[in-house]
Amino acid sequence: MNTFTLKIVACDRVFYDGACEILIFPVEDGEMAIMAHHEQMTTTIEIGELRFRTPDGETHVAIVSDGFLKVAHNHVDVLVFSAERPEEIDAFRARAAAERAKEQLQQKQSIMEYHISRAALARAMARLQGKEKHMPK
Repeated sequence: MNTFTLKIVACDRVFYDGACEILIFPVEDGEMAIMAHHEQMTTTIEIGELRFRTPDGETHVAIVSDGFLKVAHNHVDVLVFSAERPEEIDAFRARAAAERAKEQLQQKQSIMEYHISRAALARAMARLQGKEKHMPK
């Protein structure tokens, strides 16, 4: 199968840098996929689950925050604030973050604070869902 170069960069590390057959990432209205020789484009990534398959046939999963994706010349760059493998997620901390965000949403806030709280809740929920979906109980 044809491949392309994929580089996923989070604020704290390079999550992945290598060959890829297909990349599926969250967008505002669902998911989008990139394969080899995709048309050049730049788009946003939403909070959620990003999946990619490497040439050895292994599928990798990352729970990502929002960010950007750029496709050019059979090379895809993904820039996100955070990217975590499901096994790296601390469910206790994610639950605590979700509870804090829910409490903040119930308080009187400015529009900016409301959007920050809503984003924090979305990140925490995505982390919890990713952990529960991909980790054995």
